[in-house]
Amino acid sequence: MEKFRELGVSEEMLKGIADLGFETPSPVQEKAIPVILGEENDLVVLAQTGTGKTAAFGLPLLQKIEPEWNNVQVLILSPTRELCVQIGNDLKNYSKYRKDIRVTCVYGGTDIKRQIKDLQRGVHVVVATPGRLVDLLNRKAINIESVFAVVLDEADEMLNMGFQEDLDFILSNTPKEKNTYLFSATMPKEVERIARNYLVNQQEISVGKKNQGADTVSHQYYMVRAKDCYETLRRIIDCAPSMYAIIFTRTKNDAQEIAKHLQRDGIDCDALHGDLSQAQRDSVMNAFRAKRLKVLVATDVAARGLDVDTLTHVINYNLPEDVESYTHRSGRTGRAGKEGISIAIIHSKEKGKLRRVENMLKKEFKYMSVPGGEEICRAQLAFYADKILTSEEYEDMDVYAQDVYDKFAEFTKEELLRHLVSYEFGRLLQKYKNTNDLNIEDDDRGGRSERGDRRDRRGRDGDTVYSTFTLNVGREDGLTPKDLMSLINKYSRRRGIGVGGIRIFDTDTKFEIDEESASDFEVDFSKVLFNGIPLEIKAIPTRDRGRRRDDRGRGNFSGRRDRRSNDRGGDSRDRGGRREDRGGSGNGGKRRGRPGSDPKKPRNFNRSSSRS
Repeated sequence: MEKFRELGVSEEMLKGIADLGFETPSPVQEKAIPVILGEENDLVVLAQTGTGKTAAFGLPLLQKIEPEWNNVQVLILSPTRELCVQIGNDLKNYSKYRKDIRVTCVYGGTDIKRQIKDLQRGVHVVVATPGRLVDLLNRKAINIESVFAVVLDEADEMLNMGFQEDLDFILSNTPKEKNTYLFSATMPKEVERIARNYLVNQQEISVGKKNQGADTVSHQYYMVRAKDCYETLRRIIDCAPSMYAIIFTRTKNDAQEIAKHLQRDGIDCDALHGDLSQAQRDSVMNAFRAKRLKVLVATDVAARGLDVDTLTHVINYNLPEDVESYTHRSGRTGRAGKEGISIAIIHSKEKGKLRRVENMLKKEFKYMSVPGGEEICRAQLAFYADKILTSEEYEDMDVYAQDVYDKFAEFTKEELLRHLVSYEFGRLLQKYKNTNDLNIEDDDRGGRSERGDRRDRRGRDGDTVYSTFTLNVGREDGLTPKDLMSLINKYSRRRGIGVGGIRIFDTDTKFEIDEESASDFEVDFSKVLFNGIPLEIKAIPTRDRGRRRDDRGRGNFSGRRDRRSNDRGGDSRDRGGRREDRGGSGNGGKRRGRPGSDPKKPRNFNRSSSRS
């Protein structure tokens, strides 16, 4: 604790952090604490998630509080309620021996009236999410005109989430004579604008380099066909029995679906996304922190502020839309000095995005081969053997030992081991007995495997074979290839379906689905609406596939126009009651073709790649 004392941390604060197990300051704490304690400069701190930023600003600011002055003196803004609560709890623990300092958190998703009552009792430090604080300011329920310090924690993430206007409004309600401390993992232009407009004579502290990942994280990638992404994910998890990881997805629907499939495959996991109530989120997080869950499937927003320092892996099931988000994702592992692995599962069309992430991080990702069955079984068996070797011995076992010896007396050691392995791993060994090679060769990195995605549609030598389907909506119903892909990704029970050709005619559509996914494809869409029209998807029998490509199939959907006149409305709802706003039919039920469209003229055969 001597180094903390040398930085100027008070005795009361030293006691609080000693109870938390702090011994020596992290690099960001060592650099930031003296500046905040002793100088009147504003500060920009660039440091990765998990480097101890909360203590870097929390310890000195708590120490500067004047308890007898019963006003909000310190304002801390964070992007999510999870991070908000985490910061608030940390500050309360640091000031455990300063009973005269009051800290409160205000955030969305909970009763605002209770938060207003807390504020009315008088507080010195407010930790807030931008949206809820704006609401409180508009209600005149909080006064921040007396703060001497404002902290913008995870500033880049707040701007990514669209809080720029809220931040401008909040900062305009604070006094000019204050210190502003901006903490961020990356430094995009929007963060530079905030620093330029609201910070005065700022110093900059950087732990590592701008927009660069932590040195304790190694970066790997697997390149496969889009339809094989889920199978690749499952193999990666099975090949790392001691994995404790977060799997990141772009959307909450993906998070739900992947978690559901992993649970079905016997993997302890759950999903974390924005649709969960606070009680549900707390339940999932408590199970994950207690390691009752092996993996957590989460969206970027939901995973902000997770205070878990022991993750072994982060898996990017989808690369994020903006490359800066990758830094936040990978920063969830390799924390507190531990080593971590960040994995990206990509298909060939995402290579460009991967290269942009590499350029930003100034790190090269290592190409990895998707594990095969033998590799997975060896890893699982070795893990099982280690668990047996390190298991505790119980004295009470002596009572039952002779019964066990008698039971297995006729077996040799080798026979007994084979029985144990068969009993424990029979299904696993059977599942991975004959596995396909899922890899796609990355020519730029010298990866080795089949060149699958250039031959997908040949239908020979084990490559993808497609089945053809018809759909009872078309161009006049507002359907586009993007809409069709969205419907397939949303409602199909299978992940990563391979989509071949798409032909959208005036009143119907033909498209191709990989034959593996075709068996239960029609059933998945039995109750789905598109712009008010109940979808009818039918497979074209093999004998009919030889018909001319420009066969529109007019008249194949009897009663279709009657259904449209009865069911279509300006907006429609899907199976779960959610509104589907496709923009294709807001005409009060009238059909309207494109200007100049000729129903007799064949349409182009649009190609669309599969999406995960």
